[in-house]
Parts: sequence; C-alpha cells; structure tokens
Amino acid sequence: MIPRYSRPEMARVWEPENRFKIWLEIEMLAVEACSKLGRVPAADLATIKGKAAFQIDRIEAIEQQTKHDVIAFVTNVAENVGPAGRWLHYGLTSSDVLDTCFSLQLRQSSDLILQDLDKLLVVLKRRAEEFKLTPVIGRSHGIHAEPTTFGLKLLGWYEEIRRQRQRIEDVRKEVSIGKVSGAVGNYAHGEPEVERYVCEKLGLTPDLVATQIVSRDRYAPFFLGLALLAASIEKIATEIRHLQRTEVLEAEEFFSPGQKGSSAMPHKRNPILSENLCGLARLVRSYANVALENVPLWHERDISHSSAERMMGPDAAILTDFMLSRLTGLLEKLIVYPKNMASNLGKFGKLVYSEGVLLKLISSGLTREEAYKLVQDNAMKAWQGNEDFEELVKKDPKIGQRIKAKELTELFCLEHVLRHVETIFERVLG
Repeated sequence: MIPRYSRPEMARVWEPENRFKIWLEIEMLAVEACSKLGRVPAADLATIKGKAAFQIDRIEAIEQQTKHDVIAFVTNVAENVGPAGRWLHYGLTSSDVLDTCFSLQLRQSSDLILQDLDKLLVVLKRRAEEFKLTPVIGRSHGIHAEPTTFGLKLLGWYEEIRRQRQRIEDVRKEVSIGKVSGAVGNYAHGEPEVERYVCEKLGLTPDLVATQIVSRDRYAPFFLGLALLAASIEKIATEIRHLQRTEVLEAEEFFSPGQKGSSAMPHKRNPILSENLCGLARLVRSYANVALENVPLWHERDISHSSAERMMGPDAAILTDFMLSRLTGLLEKLIVYPKNMASNLGKFGKLVYSEGVLLKLISSGLTREEAYKLVQDNAMKAWQGNEDFEELVKKDPKIGQRIKAKELTELFCLEHVLRHVETIFERVLG
C-alpha cells in the first residue's frame, strides 16, 4: 500500500505504465540502432515508430499464458506493429530491458528524493538560525552534560542531511548504468554499438563487463544509501521523541485542533509522527541487507534477485519519499519551548559548568587527578541537591587559593561556553 502522504510522482515511477513506457523506449532505440547498422530496413523502422504501442490489459492477458512478462510485452507491441514487429527485441535478452529500465527507475526515484532533501534542508536551515542562540542542556547517556544551543542541534541535523544528499547524488550516478549486450553479456547476436546508442540516448553509461544482468553491486549502493538516510531520519525522530517526554518537554510535535492522542486519556499529546518515522526506518534499512544478498548470483545469473527487487524498489523509494515529506512537515511545525529549556538547564544549579573549573585548576598547576577530585567532591554534594555547586566551589579553600573569585564567576557564565556558536554556524552555512 502506498503511504497516504507520498507524492504521486514517486508512485508513478513504479507503476506499470511508466515501466512499460521505458521498456518501449529501450526496444525502439535498439531498433533504431540496428537500422543505423543496416540490419533493419528503414521502412520497417518507420512502421515500428508509427505503430508501436502497448495495452496493459493485453500484456497481462498474454502473460497469463506465457508466464513471462517481457515476452508478453513484446508480443503485445508486435501485435500493434504488424509484420515489422519481428525486429523488436532482436538480439536482446529480457535483462537488457529489465535492468536498463530498473536503472532508469532508480535514477528517477533519486531525482525525487533529492528534491525532498532540498525541501528538508531549507526547513532545517531556517529553524537552526531561528534558535541559533537558544540555550539548552546538552546530554550524554541521557544525563545533563554541558550547555549548548538548540540551534546547534538543528545545525548538526542540517549538516548530516546535507551529507546524505551528497550520497544520494553519488548513488544516482552509480545506478545510471545500462546493459544491452545479450544473453550472457558478450554481444553474441548484437553489437556494442547498439548498446552504446541506446545508453547514450537514455543518459546511461554502458556496463563495461556485464553477464546476462547488470551486476547487483551496481544497485546495492542505492538501497544502502536509502538505509543510511533512513538512519539519519530515525536519529532526528528519536531526539524529538525524547525532547517531547513529559519530564523534558523542550520541543513537541504540533498538535492540531481536533486531534486526539489516546482513546482512553484525553490529556495525551503523543509524538506519533516521530514514532512512525522510527518504525518505517526499520523497513527501509531491511532492504539494504536484501540488496547485498542480491549481489552473489549463480554463474551469469539466476533470478533470485528479481522477485526481491520487484518489491524493494518501489517500497524503499516510496517509503523514503514519504518519510522525508513527513519529517519536513514535522520540523516545520515543531513547537519549541525555550522557557522549559532554560528551566532544565538550571535544574542542578550551575553543576554543568564543572569542566571549566577542572581545566582552570589544571592550568594553575594541579595534576588532572588532583583537580578532578577537588571538583568532583563538590559536584557530588551538589548532585544530591543539598547545596549549590557554584557556592560550594567558591567556598572551597583549596580551589580559592588557586582561582580568583572573579575568574570563578567567569567560569560559570553561559556566554563563555557558547562563545563559538557563531563560528560553527559560519563554518557550516558560510
């Protein structure tokens, strides 16, 4: 089933109409190439160009008898052409058509995914700049670490998605491979010139050494690329789920008027879009393993890869398109709570500034171990919630004899720890 929010353009890439159009284009270009080589009479080429057509219902009816989709297609086209149809599929094998078509469908899908990524990057950049200097606590192991900004969190996602976009561009080039070299790939009943002509017209690169198929190491990067992209989508979605937790509530998915979060509890506002993305990412990643298993086939080929690709091609592409659209909308409407961020940041007083004190003590001449113990002793008292960390540090004589009061105050300054945020933004956005 096609997800409800998928673009119809992506679905059309994988519909029979588009597939058969590509098949027909490949077959027609092969006939043109053969005509240029003097094999097909010009009159027959003209007839084929004028009459070549297909009817999906008729193809399906023929396939019921032949149990072979390409034969059913060629038979149907030949029925429309008449006697000149004998030149269709001349010297070709089914995989010449199937694999060259699959390459084009993967490339078309890549183009749409690149468009999706461009839209996502626009939203991420805008929201990163919006919250560039909004302080938030950074966490490691889920525990308060040091202050950062929400803008930096978004900027990190922006840069990661930009890397993913470059990978999809690279994958697009990788899959732009055609193959029109016959039953075992050695042009036994055709010429390399036919393949060269067909591929050039389609904007593809001929596979230098094919068997009956394009080697599946050519296609695996597409599914690996989508798997990696899905992992990044899940990374962002997982962070949003954590930020929406009641105990945190620093950001929240938009909750539309009339929306309901629970059949039993009217108060619920759940991160359902993020959870949905995490689940779908598992599906997209699963196809990466199938793509790798499609690489080792028997001899010049078997068709164990074929059944899997008929499912994974449309599934992976359509799901990725859907996920990118959903994530873009989620981030565009994401509700951010700077007050809650400030509250969480100050939950343990100024305990999160401990590293600055540690480094200052090391600079004063203490060993790292000595300095660490001094700071940690005070930090653990503050962790229990009995006293303020800054006051504990300022009252500790062992620290006071090494760091002046004014210097200590500067170490507990938010502006100090965030002073390079602008530099990072300039480095990424220019």
